[in-house]
Amino acid sequence: MHPSNLTDFYPRTRAARKILVVDLGFLGDSIHLVPALWEIKRHYPAAELHTLSAPVGAELLQLAPCVDRPRAFPLGSPSPPWWRHWDVMLALRRECFDAAFNFSGADRSLFVTALAGARLSVAVAGGRRHFWSPWLVHAHAPRPSAELPVYEQRRQTLAACGLELAAPRWDLRLPETAARWAEAQVPAKAIHFSINASTPLKEWPLEHWIDLARRLLARDPSERIIATGSARASEQERLRSLAAAVSDRRLSVLPPGRGIADLAAALHRCRLHVGADSGVLHLAVALGVPTLALFRDYAGTAEWLPRGQPHQHLLAPCPCANSKHPPCAKEAKALCLSRITPEQAIALLASTT
Repeated sequence: MHPSNLTDFYPRTRAARKILVVDLGFLGDSIHLVPALWEIKRHYPAAELHTLSAPVGAELLQLAPCVDRPRAFPLGSPSPPWWRHWDVMLALRRECFDAAFNFSGADRSLFVTALAGARLSVAVAGGRRHFWSPWLVHAHAPRPSAELPVYEQRRQTLAACGLELAAPRWDLRLPETAARWAEAQVPAKAIHFSINASTPLKEWPLEHWIDLARRLLARDPSERIIATGSARASEQERLRSLAAAVSDRRLSVLPPGRGIADLAAALHRCRLHVGADSGVLHLAVALGVPTLALFRDYAGTAEWLPRGQPHQHLLAPCPCANSKHPPCAKEAKALCLSRITPEQAIALLASTT
């Protein structure tokens, strides 16, 4: 199928009974996938919709009612070779998918899509073009503008395939058990702190978080703050240091090891999320929680920054963000982010709340 005939993809697959979406992303990527999944479900209401993502992505997609079977593809750091998990590939081939969508175009995900064996498949054109690319999927869609939010890029790929788009939606469904747990743990209308990120170079300095917490608690005796993080030792150490330095019972750290459903339920009870550049920020957006994001400016920032009310951000210029060996890497601290001050955060919050 030639790219110029992409609009024929939907008419040719309209009767599909099983559809696979391959997106081997983590939490943030999977959240941005959800609006596209709702569009697929709306256009293929009789089809069984399967997804393949990293385990944390599969856990998130269990909250999306439009997904019938979220599947996990084991990934780590470093990620194993794509061919390591033949059991996953064989399970996919046994499903006999009628259609497959791939929104990244990355080499690993293209091979996985090809091996899944769908009757017809489409993928976004990747950054690198290999001689074997045309044999892996049946059609390549042009890569949407990086100025669009990631979720909208995925939706525009569907539009290129002939689907007529409605308004974007997330509509995540929280399990009752998670909602009850959050009700017992999280004061209503608390502020949520997410102080960690996938790399220290995306993290606001701990001393700034401490200062911000003290300022927020000092301005309102009824204020409550909850902070969360993964079970990783480095994240838990930062959270312990935050709690010890603030030393106020109105700031509480939720226990680690809870699942994405519990995290989502906790966020849903909050009136504001303040966070680093991480997947938790995008989860807050999907749940309709207002956000204040703390970002360094790097190539691709525009597609990941939450937009419009009620979302705000503070963006630090970073001249070395896209270099192979940024000077801050040795210190494991982003100098540019340290220039965003707690005073700036308080001023921005005061202007919008």
